[in-house]
Amino acid sequence: MRGDEKRVVEAFCAYLVREGWTVQTEVARVDVVGTRGQERLYAEAKGRTGRNGPLDVDTLYGQLLRRMPDEEVGQARFAVVVPAEMELAAVRVPPRVRALLNIEVYAVTDANDVRCVVK
Repeated sequence: MRGDEKRVVEAFCAYLVREGWTVQTEVARVDVVGTRGQERLYAEAKGRTGRNGPLDVDTLYGQLLRRMPDEEVGQARFAVVVPAEMELAAVRVPPRVRALLNIEVYAVTDANDVRCVVK
């Protein structure tokens, strides 16, 4: 993880811990894996890159899709985590597609506050 992505991941991990999750980072190339009881959450994060935000979010979704464990699809929750200013790009994926794959969207502010945008 480079630069701002590290900040986004750290803020998201702290949020999950406050919500009662146990978290690990960089598990099988997945940025964050959380467990809470029988629940599992796999998350990919993207920070500010200084490039094209919407294109970076498209890349983020591709990374999440490629890294979803087959046996977890339909069982676990998945998430994309982005800086707040990339939130609109993150919700461009049609709601039906996100719902079918159980993908949530989280936004991290500059103050490291985390908000679930879409569940």
